[in-house]
Amino acid sequence: MSKSIAVFNQKGGVGKTTTVINLSACLASLGKRVLMIDIDPQGNTTSGIGLDKNSLKYTIYDVLINNISPRECVEATTHEGLYIIPASVQLAGAEIELTSLKGRELKLRECITEIKEDYDYIFVDCPPSLGLLSVNALSAVDSVLIPIQCEYYALEGVSQLMRTYTLVKKSLNKELEIEGVVMSMFDGRTNLSIQVVEEVKKYFKGKVYRTMIPRNVRLAEAPSHGLSILGYDPKSKGAEAYLELAEEFIDLSEEAI
Repeated sequence: MSKSIAVFNQKGGVGKTTTVINLSACLASLGKRVLMIDIDPQGNTTSGIGLDKNSLKYTIYDVLINNISPRECVEATTHEGLYIIPASVQLAGAEIELTSLKGRELKLRECITEIKEDYDYIFVDCPPSLGLLSVNALSAVDSVLIPIQCEYYALEGVSQLMRTYTLVKKSLNKELEIEGVVMSMFDGRTNLSIQVVEEVKKYFKGKVYRTMIPRNVRLAEAPSHGLSILGYDPKSKGAEAYLELAEEFIDLSEEAI
């Protein structure tokens, strides 16, 4: 059974794109067929997996605005079983162009419905904002994965994020669920990291993954080489953590079916 997940947090720099690329790559390495959809105009998932944003034939913009079939926009990556519908700078204008379209909040849902059964998991990398592109993502998917950084302001903006989630669930996607919360940039040597995790666990009762993603230089370096952590340094602590998260993710997903 296929599952679609929006990776969403309107706060920037929380490890959203890092989680999309590396969790997807690890799931593909475990034999799953995975598609990433980049709907962030910055296109960091696209460049972070090694695609040149300036030489793409089609992107998610063409699906949303020009009615190009999503299957025509899928690009293979260097990982077996891992694919992407990329983004380019054109997407920055899509927010404005979508406002005049009928069913503007549901354009991405149409795309995912068409291709969902081709993959085990579809991950949508959302922009760090609460605009129409993010609403499209939340309206299109089965669940939301929320990366949260282990820092002092971790829960800042989470109540706003949850208000958006509740609003979309009520009016556009009644089946929408919280998939889970990933704690990123964790440093077990500091009281702050431990306190933040405890705080987040209280807020998201039973939804925080056991696997924490550590603060890791290799994870930070990998995107500049256009590689996932598995392609860049498979023996690093970051790679080990994302593989562990992928196994936990599969176990919990299959339990929920």
